[in-house]
Amino acid sequence: MKSTGIVRNVDELGRIVIPKEIRTNMSITNNDAVEIFVDGEKIILTKYQPTCMFCDAVEDITYFKGKKICRKCLEELRTKDI
Repeated sequence: MKSTGIVRNVDELGRIVIPKEIRTNMSITNNDAVEIFVDGEKIILTKYQPTCMFCDAVEDITYFKGKKICRKCLEELRTKDI
């Protein structure tokens, strides 16, 4: 992990501001979702990228009954003999 040297305070509502330089470098724009992970004592923020629940693909994601699934897996389910 690389330190940016930037320090931000948490405000009274528990918010922090991600500096513009970091948002630009990470292609994070207004209303983008950010996923929060905890690793021991570390808090990790990543730009949220929906993935298929079966194969972890990130392209052609759609929602089926509230679950994220790629079109390839959806087609495979449709053609599967049960």
